Amino acid sequence: MDVGPRLKAWKPRSNHQMVVCIHHSTDFEVHRNWLAITHSLPISQWYYEATSEWTLDYPPFFAWFEYILSHVAKYFDQEMLNVRNLNYSSSRTLLFQRFSVIFMDVLFVYAVHECCKCIDGKKVGKELTEKPKFILSVLLLWNFGLLIVDHIHFQYNGFLFGLMLLSIARLFQKRHMEGAFFFAVLLHFKHIYLYVAPAYGVYLLRSYCFTANKPDGSIRWNSFSFVRVISLGLVVFLVSALSLGPFLALNQLPQVFSRLFPFKRGLCHAYWAPNFWALYNALDKVLSVIGLKLKFLDPNNIPKASMTSGLVQQFQHTVLPSVTPLTTLICTLIAILPSIFCLWFKPQGPRGFLRCLTLCALSSFMFGWHVHEKAILLAILPMSLLSVQKAGDASIFLILTTTGHYSLFPLLFTAPELPIKILLMLLFTIYSISSLKTLFRKEKPLFNWMETFYLLGLGPLEVCCEFVFPFTSWKVKYPFLPLLLTSVYCAVGITYAWFKLYVSVLIDPPVGKTKKQ
Repeated sequence: MDVGPRLKAWKPRSNHQMVVCIHHSTDFEVHRNWLAITHSLPISQWYYEATSEWTLDYPPFFAWFEYILSHVAKYFDQEMLNVRNLNYSSSRTLLFQRFSVIFMDVLFVYAVHECCKCIDGKKVGKELTEKPKFILSVLLLWNFGLLIVDHIHFQYNGFLFGLMLLSIARLFQKRHMEGAFFFAVLLHFKHIYLYVAPAYGVYLLRSYCFTANKPDGSIRWNSFSFVRVISLGLVVFLVSALSLGPFLALNQLPQVFSRLFPFKRGLCHAYWAPNFWALYNALDKVLSVIGLKLKFLDPNNIPKASMTSGLVQQFQHTVLPSVTPLTTLICTLIAILPSIFCLWFKPQGPRGFLRCLTLCALSSFMFGWHVHEKAILLAILPMSLLSVQKAGDASIFLILTTTGHYSLFPLLFTAPELPIKILLMLLFTIYSISSLKTLFRKEKPLFNWMETFYLLGLGPLEVCCEFVFPFTSWKVKYPFLPLLLTSVYCAVGITYAWFKLYVSVLIDPPVGKTKKQ
């Protein structure tokens, strides 16, 4: 496999010639099919078309995005736009898809630039490479997880995260209406960002619709502005009307929502995202094995749908109570509420909003239904902004990002990709740790002995999964074991980072301001 396109994709502004890699993931076919659907079918059929198993299941703005791309794609290869050309992957098709992702990263680069302007951070030395803004730009632009998900595995997350970072930057700049607009647009591109919507809603209400605080930081109830509430509501309404209006006119909203929220899928994705349910499933598996060994369980009563088969399906747990979508919703809301409470009653300005946003993303990742492993980036990227401002947040970021990035390794499972993902992650991790240690060198160490031991444990885990396990007899009998070990081990680290950030948010005092701009 030629590694050229991957390295060039990592640095899209390179002047060197790019070569497109022949290998491609399933997501190439997903997006090719969406190009074909939006290009060749009328809008009334977009959310009904099911020739391919990869049906359109993103909100309307993303469907229109694919429609626009399709009118460029036709100049590369018209055949990719045929709905019945399943698994079509000509070299011109792959070339177009690779270039489209790189081109859309322009928005991400601009959003990073805007975010860096909002960061004051801790000043260390006179070297450019030691400045918080420089470190932040590297942590975002060269993010390992975003690199492999977009430019190797293939998706358009950079473009979407660009919208999110731009909305965050506008809130830091007190341009609240613009921030609300960009986030509303983002929601209609990809609905996974609903995870962080509570943070946006509460922060905008608290810091924009209420125009003043008391000296102790508590709210002045008589400062409420109906005009600002109506303005925000109008922005959200107009964006939603533009997105959903055509499908409302066609009486197709129920069909659209059924595609966006497919609760008939299983609790976990194709392999377990490293969250609470990974630990829950692993415990159920251990208890079932013990139960069978001790003859407490009847083998004939064990559910056939296996949580370790790697399939996306509904299932029943063997020992522990089975989990329903309602259960995950309740758990997620309970996990989010304390951070929302702190955002309202212990205002800490934009930084407090950013910490609440990260906690909302992490809580949804921890307890959500059918969570994709890639959703961890929704917490890692905003946490990057916090990492250059405070040593405690830097420590949490490094644990979260190292563990979260390693959990993405199974996305790249071919032999030629093994040295690529190991090298790139090592480069990003070493830079992250060394740069943040330098930035906060006058403060206490970023890791204690337990955290250091845990992070170093990722090395032996990788050796066992990639170099030892394939040569054991367990490969045939327990093919799921590397995925299980990776998910469970990473779930421990992500859970720890989530808990540590929550404690920090709960104990930090509010920032008192007598007047907000």
